[in-house]
Amino acid sequence: MDSHPPLLLTAHSSGVLRLILNRPGARNALSSELMAAIQAALEGAASDNATRVIVIAAEGPVFSSGHDLKELARHRGDGDAGRKAYAGLFTQCSKMMQAIVRHPKPVIAQVQGMATAAGCQLVASCDLAVASTSARFATPGVDIGLFCSTPMVALSRSVGRKAAMEMLLTGEPIDGEQAVRIGLINKVVAPEILEGETMLLANRIASKPRGTLKTGKEAFYRQLEMPLAEAYAYASQVMTENMLDAEACEGIGAFLEKREPRWPA
Repeated sequence: MDSHPPLLLTAHSSGVLRLILNRPGARNALSSELMAAIQAALEGAASDNATRVIVIAAEGPVFSSGHDLKELARHRGDGDAGRKAYAGLFTQCSKMMQAIVRHPKPVIAQVQGMATAAGCQLVASCDLAVASTSARFATPGVDIGLFCSTPMVALSRSVGRKAAMEMLLTGEPIDGEQAVRIGLINKVVAPEILEGETMLLANRIASKPRGTLKTGKEAFYRQLEMPLAEAYAYASQVMTENMLDAEACEGIGAFLEKREPRWPA
């Protein structure tokens, strides 16, 4: 019988699915097994109508220290010096991060402590992030000769170029207040109210019409990749289709009739 605790804990309440990293003894390092568990949970939630919002949190004092360096180092002795294994791990991680961005449900990071390298990438990949005053964020790969190139992709799409480059080139951690200023997270709160504030935000979003959230999230990320004129053309097409949807018909009708909307199931 396997006595090891699960790498990923889950909890569900009022439309909010909580995914909790559970490797506190390993600083919640993103091992291949943990990333596979997160990927599977995300895929399962995509088609689960009972899940409207996802929160990613972590056990212990550290949110995530990034890739599991012990796991990486074990492949140094492979015949190809680890090339195939490293490519596989970084590809797996990139797929998981993209699954968050492309997910039809909003994803919120609840950051209680240090988030470094791929852990910082995980925060940057989420749609929203709420952090404790104890949280710190860093991309310190430069300190060990391993530039945070894949974390850079998410980081540079969340914050301005100068702020991203400073984090990447110095490896120095920033606190929650600075993370708010540069746009990496949305809010920083006292540790004792972190979960409550995160769930308040999650429940507020979960109360919105499901189809509209899916449409809006997909459109948000797609238009960011387009030139201005193309983005407006695409967004206009999305809004036209949205206007014809049952949720918009009900919502606009309720507004004009001065009543609460009754969203379709």
